[in-house]
Amino acid sequence: MPKVPSNKLYRLIHSLSGPEKRYFKVAAGGQMGKDNKYLLLFDAIEQQPEFDDEALKLRIYGTAEIQSRKYSELKAYLYEMLLKSLQSYDEKTSVAYRLKHHLLSVRVLFRRSLFQDCQEQLQKARKLAEKYEQFQALLEILEWEKQIAYTRSDIDFLDRELQRIETEEQRLQQQLQTIAAYRNTFFRLLVRIRKGPSRNGEAAGELHKIIDTPLLKEPELADSHQARILYYRTLTVFQYAQGNIQLFYEYSKELIKLMEHKPHYLKEDASEYISAISNLIVACGRLGKYDELKRMLEKLRKVRPLNQDDELKIHRQFYQNKFSLCITTGDFKEGYHALNAHLKEVQQFDQALFRRSSFYHFYFYISFGAGAYDDALQYLNEWLDLNSTVERQYLQSAARILNLIVHFELGNYELLESLIRSTYRFLKKRGQLQEVERLTIAFIRQAVEAPSKRELREAYASLKAEFEDLSQQPQTKAFFTQVFDILAWVESKIEQKPFAEVIKARFESRI
Repeated sequence: MPKVPSNKLYRLIHSLSGPEKRYFKVAAGGQMGKDNKYLLLFDAIEQQPEFDDEALKLRIYGTAEIQSRKYSELKAYLYEMLLKSLQSYDEKTSVAYRLKHHLLSVRVLFRRSLFQDCQEQLQKARKLAEKYEQFQALLEILEWEKQIAYTRSDIDFLDRELQRIETEEQRLQQQLQTIAAYRNTFFRLLVRIRKGPSRNGEAAGELHKIIDTPLLKEPELADSHQARILYYRTLTVFQYAQGNIQLFYEYSKELIKLMEHKPHYLKEDASEYISAISNLIVACGRLGKYDELKRMLEKLRKVRPLNQDDELKIHRQFYQNKFSLCITTGDFKEGYHALNAHLKEVQQFDQALFRRSSFYHFYFYISFGAGAYDDALQYLNEWLDLNSTVERQYLQSAARILNLIVHFELGNYELLESLIRSTYRFLKKRGQLQEVERLTIAFIRQAVEAPSKRELREAYASLKAEFEDLSQQPQTKAFFTQVFDILAWVESKIEQKPFAEVIKARFESRI
């Protein structure tokens, strides 16, 4: 069996940010000139939407015969060049690399007995490590202080400073242990939540057991910025899992306030800050704090991403929450504008990341609310084409009902007859033919049989009464609030108003 070409170089290049790519090209171009195979290969891979090894060979060598080994060596060398370039790039921007540079310089200078120069490097390293709570580096700095004094036979220094060094070492080790304990508690909580409900219904008790620790009962134990961040992260996740949205909101605000108090950390790692803002946006939506939600959306949009993963998280969280807001408020015109902006921006990311039921649900809902039924149908067809094992399977079933509604809006009555039968069979086989689905199918079947206007009005009125009752029942309420406000759709037909207008009027009556 022939060996499958490795795509690790492709994955590395496509993970680079714009500044990282420019840094590499400038360095590589200066070293080897712009007309070299390494840069040609880099550019060819950068331009490929999908990995195609044969196309790369053709781009680099044309029709000339080449040895497979020669091409493999070219890719391997470019890969190593990129890693060295990224290390050099990070050394200029990352605290960890800057600290490593200082401490490696100490080692170099120490071997040459340049002890005064060692002290200068240690002083720079200490200042940087203290600012960013690099406790492990501070322990290494203390070790160097002792080693230099011992090598120089500086007994006076050891006599004077050894107690101070030992006390500081104990403090640093304790801080590292505390951070590790907070982090392990957070991960245990996260794992338990992600596992979902336990069979014996003891999941809630297990969550309480995990957080039943002095670390979360005594805030003063969080004696460093890192520990305090983990303290609030853990409580935030726990309160959300418990459904206590008010505390989820309060802890999210405290977490953001804590992060913004030391903004230099955000220049090192922005990922948790992005998540914290996203959590606060969700909390604001659940609590009806829409003005604050809008401010948080703008704050999220202004976060400076440090890598492509940050860019992806900001994009996903901004648009998911923007779409939810527009659906809730009935501002489908703004939502449709945001949808088009999203679809343009999304081209810079891996498209597979957005081929999910949750995204197509938003696409459909926004388009439907904006009256763009052809677009809604297109997104719905793409949604229905997703594999049934894709996340949130209940949305796959809901899509069948929405498919009937959008075809009804488009007047595709002949097609609806067969769609009604196939939808009924699909839901029946899945065991997902609930009351909402059954009533919708029955209504559309009746509506396509061309009843009189009076009969249709009566059918709408009857359906509205049924839906009003179902929208308050725990087992069916989620369909109306999370899938589609089908009751508002029925009201729009009765009142002969646009669907968006009914949603907007409802929202304004609640605030």
